[in-house]
Amino acid sequence: MKRELTRCQLIERSINKKYRKDIWNPFIEAVKKYELISPSDRIAVCISGGKDSMLLAKLMQQLQKHSEFPFELEFLVMDPGYNPENRKKIEDNARLLEIPITVFETDIFTVADKTKDNPCYLCARMRRGHLYNKAKELGCNKIALGHHFSDVIETTLIGMFYGSQLQGMLPKLHSRNFEGMELIRPLYCVHEDAIISWKNYNNLEFLQCACKMTERIYGSSDGIGESKRQEIKMLIKELKKTNPNIENSIFNSIHAVCLDTMVGYKSDGVEHSFLEKHNLIQSD
Repeated sequence: MKRELTRCQLIERSINKKYRKDIWNPFIEAVKKYELISPSDRIAVCISGGKDSMLLAKLMQQLQKHSEFPFELEFLVMDPGYNPENRKKIEDNARLLEIPITVFETDIFTVADKTKDNPCYLCARMRRGHLYNKAKELGCNKIALGHHFSDVIETTLIGMFYGSQLQGMLPKLHSRNFEGMELIRPLYCVHEDAIISWKNYNNLEFLQCACKMTERIYGSSDGIGESKRQEIKMLIKELKKTNPNIENSIFNSIHAVCLDTMVGYKSDGVEHSFLEKHNLIQSD
């Protein structure tokens, strides 16, 4: 008699079968290409309750089962001030996906909402600090975040259009404030469209963000509100109509920066000019 699969097993199966090409393989590609996981790592997988972090948790859990070398996982949920309904949604989804979460509370939403100067930036910085602290307390040497392929290219364009600089998003980096801690982004090669498709295929419902800033965005007439990231998303969507490969082109460009053609660049916080090399050649 054929064994009936549980809901969680069906969701796991969809990752390994239907979305193997679009989710599992790019996930494994990023882990290997950027050397994100090493033997004996203890990794805090940070779960916000959204589609990206929930999928990341499931992928890391699956990888741990099939990995050629041992590593440990902690599934961290930081409650920045969710209302009871959103907190319950995260806990219910964790049970559904059979992810053993550790929840800890902060007052980040309250603090961030009081500032008029870039509350999203403040919120992100505070979240990161609390997550590093908790991960270190649990003996972890890495934290894994759910930033994906689309986040990478959007960040690049936001830096160009609004920050007047060419700035990427690295797949991993060492923490400046927490010695011995490293941040990794295992969804680096996974497109957001694939994540949305996986979510819809499995009839899953996750949090958007649950903060007041997000509510203002979705309540605005244009669906953009004050978010530059939403604005960039819509721009890319328009550009894809005439150039379907534009996302890959942007992504590949940050892997092939030609410094010899750049008028200026920064390295370790120090500004450099093309004149340094130009004048050195001229004096020889």
